[in-house]
Amino acid sequence: MPPSAPYFLGVERSFAGRPWRARLDAAGEARALAMAQTGGCDELLARVLAGRGVGLDEVARHLDPTLRAWMPDPFALADMEKATARLADAVRRAERVAIFADYDVDGAASAALLSEYLQGCGCETIVHIPDRVIEGYGPNREAMAAFAARGASLVVTVDCGAVSDEPIAEANRLGLDVLVFDHHQAPERLPDALAVVDPNRQDDLSGLGHLCAAGVVYMGLVALNRALRDSGFFDGRAAPDLGAGIDLVALATVADVVPLIGLNRAFVARGLVAMRQRRRLGLAALFDAAGADGPPRAYHLGFLVGPRINAGGRIGDAALGVKLLTTRNEDEARKIAAELDRLNRARQQIEIATLAEAEAEALAALGLEERGAAVVVAGEGWQSGIVGLVAARLKERFDRPAFALALNGAEATGSGRSIAGVDLGRVVRAAVDSGLAIKGGGHAMAAGITLARTRIGDFRAFLEEKLSEPVAAARARAGLSIDAALTASGATVALVQSIEAAGPFGAGNPEPVFALPRHRLVDVFPAGADHLRLRAVAGDGAAIEAIAFRVVGKPLGEALRKARGASVHLAGALAINRYGGREKPQLRLIDAAEVAD
Repeated sequence: MPPSAPYFLGVERSFAGRPWRARLDAAGEARALAMAQTGGCDELLARVLAGRGVGLDEVARHLDPTLRAWMPDPFALADMEKATARLADAVRRAERVAIFADYDVDGAASAALLSEYLQGCGCETIVHIPDRVIEGYGPNREAMAAFAARGASLVVTVDCGAVSDEPIAEANRLGLDVLVFDHHQAPERLPDALAVVDPNRQDDLSGLGHLCAAGVVYMGLVALNRALRDSGFFDGRAAPDLGAGIDLVALATVADVVPLIGLNRAFVARGLVAMRQRRRLGLAALFDAAGADGPPRAYHLGFLVGPRINAGGRIGDAALGVKLLTTRNEDEARKIAAELDRLNRARQQIEIATLAEAEAEALAALGLEERGAAVVVAGEGWQSGIVGLVAARLKERFDRPAFALALNGAEATGSGRSIAGVDLGRVVRAAVDSGLAIKGGGHAMAAGITLARTRIGDFRAFLEEKLSEPVAAARARAGLSIDAALTASGATVALVQSIEAAGPFGAGNPEPVFALPRHRLVDVFPAGADHLRLRAVAGDGAAIEAIAFRVVGKPLGEALRKARGASVHLAGALAINRYGGREKPQLRLIDAAEVAD
């Protein structure tokens, strides 16, 4: 969306302070028209598809994203052949395999996926999720020693390991073979593992850098399954069902906010179908504990299920997530789900208190004019499991990359979140390579870092130097992209269901945003502490209900309150509100703007 594009409905500055622009340019409009005429879809769906780069000859494959259609050769990934050969040997010899995973949803899902498959082949597995506070991120020497003491001969790291030189060297010294399945950006010099399978290592040419770790692990299992089948291992015995783990890959893909394009869309689409069957007891119990309505959707994974699994790693027992995802006991599933739900509520309260401190510090640092390419805040007593969430909120509040650091003795450890178009993982790796940071890594939209407390100022200056131009360029391109305009009468349940065919939506496949021109706000009232509920009426008398999340006390929320009774332009995403056995359309309000005279 070029900065010079005309303003949609003439909105140059909305209540949230941004311009509105049409997502489709002239070429996109022509492509949408061709789809509507020959592609077998209605005009609005055609606009949505065209706005997401779908070509005329890709419509059918996009609307039915199957694994068969999108699955590439797993051996396109660097080191996959080495990893497959070693895993196949472990299976044939029934070795004890240790799995070291990250403490987030992607790590838990990756560990559960790999462990279930290996156990299905007759291997015993040891799964270790590190304690965020005591052990920190990534493999450590103590864990490797514990694996060796418990009789493991092979260690597989998942969602971590690509930068873990010393722990992997220690594992080698102890006689352990190590395989790495990761997706974070890796340095040119890799650790001395038997294989490092990471589509974001610098010499990988697979083009699969958009996969999360669970996606990489699934590719590894596809390769392993093929190798075992070709060798005759499954002659006379049942092979594990690879399809049974697709729900885990879908969960991790959404929760880790990787782009929902290509293979990732197929993972999520197929995984959501699998979740409807409720065969994974832990996921079914967590859906129930979270109060998820209707059939499983990507929204549930990203905003209800994922945060609850993450809560264990943030402020509780980091192993709860993988235990939930692998349990075959219904009572245990309910108990773990209830505990994760409790931890999530506690996490929310801690986050609110920490965010208040962080916002105050950020405002003081940026000044009244809010100048600066990035936000960097640090605080004593901040929990390391919360700082990533705080960074995400700061990124949203100040519309620039943000880091939140927990001070602990002589070090500061924390997380960063970025805006679209600014690669944060690359900048953090540069900070490590320059000696500014002790350790760090990540991907484009999120990164973790550890540095000396005394270097926080230097790090802030480093970010200003490296990010000033990229952030300025990204913000110049920014604005709210509108897919189409419609009225309250046109926003039907049937329309929402039609649009959902272009999903699942998320990072890389953005949820469609529709503008509702000149609708009168007849009701604006609070919903909970931070949200607003609204009711708007079009000129023909048709009404639609809307909800605006986390807007109380912010410019958008204040403007909506003042606009009650007036006609405004509304913009948001359409959803189906299911309550009391009834379904009706609802607008999830993203922005609003004055109606020009």
